[in-house]
Amino acid sequence: MAEPLLRVDNLVRRFGGIVATDHVCLEVGRGELHAIIGPNGAGKTTLISQLTGHLAPHAGYIYLAGRDISRLPAYRRSALGLARSFQITSLLPDFTAADNVALAAQAHDGHSFRFFANARKEPQLRAAAHAALERVGLGHRADVPVVRLSHGEQRQLELAVALATRPQLLLLDEPMAGLGVTESASMVKLLSELRREVGIVLVEHDMEAVFALADRISVLVYGRIIASGTPEEIRKNDEVKRAYLGDQHVVVKHG
Repeated sequence: MAEPLLRVDNLVRRFGGIVATDHVCLEVGRGELHAIIGPNGAGKTTLISQLTGHLAPHAGYIYLAGRDISRLPAYRRSALGLARSFQITSLLPDFTAADNVALAAQAHDGHSFRFFANARKEPQLRAAAHAALERVGLGHRADVPVVRLSHGEQRQLELAVALATRPQLLLLDEPMAGLGVTESASMVKLLSELRREVGIVLVEHDMEAVFALADRISVLVYGRIIASGTPEEIRKNDEVKRAYLGDQHVVVKHG
């Protein structure tokens, strides 16, 4: 069998007496969109933070493309092709969309941050920024300051920032948060296209989006993965229904 793009073996993280991730095991294949769902407090963001290196596990291992990254710092993981978006936007509000993306490309390439102006003037960085913005549908908004972008456009910009680092794997934490119906539909379309190019781990509460996008879904409850499978398998799983989905009527979309 081919080596998975991401493999997580028995990952454990505690906060005092609370086990936030309880021997979590997970595999994500190349070109796969793998969704992580679960109720609030299930440990989803804690898991993502351990994958990125922003939070150290107490036990367990993380492998990216077969390489053990369990003890590598976040910047080393980024250099190896792992990128994250956050629940709350983490953009520079007074800089333009293109500036934000160029700075991400600059940081990934190991350039100095002594002067932000460097990213504005370097043709290679500007070209990378504009290519990433075009990829997410924001090419026409390149010179607009972040504060003047809509919430949905800021979410798109976060994806452009991540793509500028040329990732193998995208870790997306609630990309639909705060989006309206039209914006959510646009984000689903964009993620559906991106999954052909890069592996994606998606943490999301929007069940319609999850079941429309995911190749596989893992359900996290009280730090444990209680089920993993295709959307159809998860939808029919009695333990998942009892623990999380409950009476939610989730429609599985095909195509």
